[in-house]
Amino acid sequence: MARVLLVLGVLLACSALAAANFNQEFDITWGDGRGKILENGQLLTLTLDHTSGSGFQSKHEYLYGKIDMQLKLVPGNSAGTVTAYYVSFLILISLSSIVSLLRFSSGQPAELTRYSINVVVQLSSQGATHDEIDFEFLGNVTGEPYTLHTNVFTQGQGQREQQFRLWFDPTKDFHTYSILWNPKHIIFMVDDLPIRDFRNLESKGIAFPKNQPMRLYSSLWNADDWATQGGRVKTDWSHAPFAASYRGFRADACVAVAGGKTRCGNTVGTEGTAGASAAGDWYNQELDLNRQTRMRWVQSKYMIYNYCTDPKRYPQGLPAECAM
Repeated sequence: MARVLLVLGVLLACSALAAANFNQEFDITWGDGRGKILENGQLLTLTLDHTSGSGFQSKHEYLYGKIDMQLKLVPGNSAGTVTAYYVSFLILISLSSIVSLLRFSSGQPAELTRYSINVVVQLSSQGATHDEIDFEFLGNVTGEPYTLHTNVFTQGQGQREQQFRLWFDPTKDFHTYSILWNPKHIIFMVDDLPIRDFRNLESKGIAFPKNQPMRLYSSLWNADDWATQGGRVKTDWSHAPFAASYRGFRADACVAVAGGKTRCGNTVGTEGTAGASAAGDWYNQELDLNRQTRMRWVQSKYMIYNYCTDPKRYPQGLPAECAM
């Protein structure tokens, strides 16, 4: 089972219209040449072979932002590969976080063990009380569909999974996966179509990510000891090298700078606390009625798992936000 871990987070865009340059925003951190930045910084590829995978991370840390990444996943028989993109402080949290997504302490949903490719988008900080926002793709053998897996961790507590069937083949072309994270909402989008909205309900006693800046990581590696059908389906190395491609990265975000301050949006010369005065429209953005309707349509048609409708996982009662 090859696993592509792709970590996506919030990054400062040079322009609201132009894609960021990977040379300026990311470092290839491991893989001995298997990760490459091409086309004058407009394309990044990660590959995995029998010897090693590869990975990259952002040069900056972020607190709040609107992030877009175009991604084309591993095609064909992707059993055993994991693709994840997320933001975190430590690259080691990538593996431990993804394992925790797939191995619940009790009541593990069957859907989470049937697929072989993971694309995880995690906004994550370090420590036992870390925050995290995950986009993850679960792949399978040739002909089987990908599943999009989302999760939110607050103060070290996760298990807020929602899963969706994609309405297209993510290996045929690039598609845009977005996270809008502001003080009121975490909104997941696919090709600008909202699929999930995790609201700030701190007034009801529910924690919300708001204080811990995060870094972006992405990796591709072999995980055939557990990734597909609990490790029963192994990586078919005759299909190697496996490759995932990234382009079109755009972010309007608040970047962490010295002294615990942030620098938001296009006002790169202004330092201060994260706030709407320096950030873009995303800082106060919410879903209007039309986009709420579109999101409910996606959920009714393509959602295949929702932690809020799985009482067997929560014998003491569903999480509080499920009733709000």
